[in-house]
Amino acid sequence: MTTQPDRYELEVFDSNSMDWLEIPIEQIGRSLPLKLFTADPDTGMSCALMRYDAGFINPWHTHQCAHGMFVLSGTLRTNEGDYGPGSFVWFPEGMTMYHGATEDSDCLMLFITNKPFNIRYTFEDEPSGSETERLGREKACLCSMASVT
Repeated sequence: MTTQPDRYELEVFDSNSMDWLEIPIEQIGRSLPLKLFTADPDTGMSCALMRYDAGFINPWHTHQCAHGMFVLSGTLRTNEGDYGPGSFVWFPEGMTMYHGATEDSDCLMLFITNKPFNIRYTFEDEPSGSETERLGREKACLCSMASVT
């Protein structure tokens, strides 16, 4: 029988005893409730429990990482449709997307990234200080379906 190197350790997280962290999203002046389970310092992969409050929509954006959401409760609303508990939704790197919760309930999900997380909103691609950028930012900051239609 071989033994594993000491660097391998089982990680166990009791989400019931963890506090919610508020992760700020400066571009839209909001924060998201999150319980970070693990993150790999070498690859940037991370896994967390995340919650979207009822009616919250993270407006049109892209990431330089892929990410998945496993819906535990509520309904995840995306630009491709709505997905209930038990659904796993994978967003490829570079895809323009929006996602959030339906108006009737919070959405609780397991959130997984494959590399370091970042976010860029579509209004950030407009010339800085332009009317288009200003209006896009104002609309995005609504963080509701009104911000994506």
